[in-house]
Amino acid sequence: MGASGRPPALTDVARLVGVSHQTVSRVVNNHPGVRPRTRERVLAGMRELGYRPNPAARALATGRTRTLGVLAPAGTLYGPTSTLYAVEQAAREADYQVTVVSLHSLDPEAVRQAVGRLLAGGIDGVVAVAPLLDTADTAGVADTTGAADTARVIDTASVTGATGATDALAAVAARLPLVAVEGRPDGGIATVSVDQEHGARIATEHLLAAGHRTVWHVAGPPDWYEGAGRIAGWRAALESAGADVHPPLAGDWTARAGFAAGCRLAREPDLTAVFVANDQMALGVLRALREGGRRVPEDVSVVGFDDIPEAEFFSPPLTTVRQDFAEVGRQSLRSLLEQVETGAPGGTHVVIPPELVLRRSTAPPPALS
Repeated sequence: MGASGRPPALTDVARLVGVSHQTVSRVVNNHPGVRPRTRERVLAGMRELGYRPNPAARALATGRTRTLGVLAPAGTLYGPTSTLYAVEQAAREADYQVTVVSLHSLDPEAVRQAVGRLLAGGIDGVVAVAPLLDTADTAGVADTTGAADTARVIDTASVTGATGATDALAAVAARLPLVAVEGRPDGGIATVSVDQEHGARIATEHLLAAGHRTVWHVAGPPDWYEGAGRIAGWRAALESAGADVHPPLAGDWTARAGFAAGCRLAREPDLTAVFVANDQMALGVLRALREGGRRVPEDVSVVGFDDIPEAEFFSPPLTTVRQDFAEVGRQSLRSLLEQVETGAPGGTHVVIPPELVLRRSTAPPPALS
C-alpha cells in the first residue's frame, strides 16, 4: 500500500526508485527510451510495492487496452473448448485480458453483432475460433434409420462450403487485427490451424499398414472444417492405397452419435477397422461394437482423434490423433500481436502438424493376428 493506505501509485514507485514519474510511465508502457539498468530498478520497485498499472491510464497513454476479443462457438465440445482455453492462457502469459463472445453460427449478421459487443468494451484485436463452414449442401445425405440406430451415410461429393463466413470475418479484419483459428485460409485473413487432413491420413495409413484391407469412417459434421478435413484425409489415404472407400457415417461429435454409427458398423461382416473423427464418438463406437459381439482390437481396430484426457483410460486405451492446442494458442497470439504491434494486415497461415498416439485399440486384422 502507498503512504496513505491507498494502493501504490506510479508516483510512489518513482519516489522509491529515485526517478521521475515520466520514467516509470515509460517502463510501464514498454517505451524503448529507458536505459536497461534504470528499467530493472523501476521493475524491482514495482515488485517491492506491489504496484499494478491502471488499465485505463495505460490505454490512454498507449492507445491500447491490452484486451483481446475472442469469438468462439457456443457449446462444450472438447476441440473448440480446448482451443479457447489455449488462447486465453497464451493471452494471459502475454499480459493481455480476454473478452469472450459466443457464436451460435458464423452468418454475417451474427458475426457483426458479436464484434459490435466486443468493440463496445474496447479491444485491440480478435481471435475467431471459426470451425464452421458457412453452409453444407447435404442433399446427398441419406437416412439409414433402423431399430437400433440413427446413423446416416454421407455422400461426400455433395458437401460444399460457401464463403459467407469468410466474407464476414474479412470485414472484421479490415477494421482491426484478426486471426481465425481453424478458419478458411483465404480472403487475406491470418489463420492458425491443425492439419486435419494429415491427421486423418496418418490415422488411416496406420490401419492400412497393419494389414486392414480398408477403413470405415465415422465422420464429424461436414459443415465443420475439422469434419470436412478429416473426411478428405481419410479418403485420400484409401484412394492412394487403392482400397475400397465406403461412404462415411455422419456424426455430431457426441458419444451418442458414435454409438449409433457403431451399431450400424457392428452389422458389417467384413468390418475390421474404423477411423472415428473424434474421441467422444469413438467411445460410443467402442460400446456399440462390444454390445454387438465385436472385440476391439481382436476383431475390429478403432482410431480416434483429439487425444482427450480420458482416451488412455478407455477400454481398451484408444489409439488417437493428438492436436497440440497449446501451440495453437501460442501461434494465434503471436500472429495477432504482430498485427497489433506493427499495424500490418494479416495474411499469414500457420499449420500445426498433429501426432498419432499409439495405444491398444489397434492391431492387425483377425486373419493376420
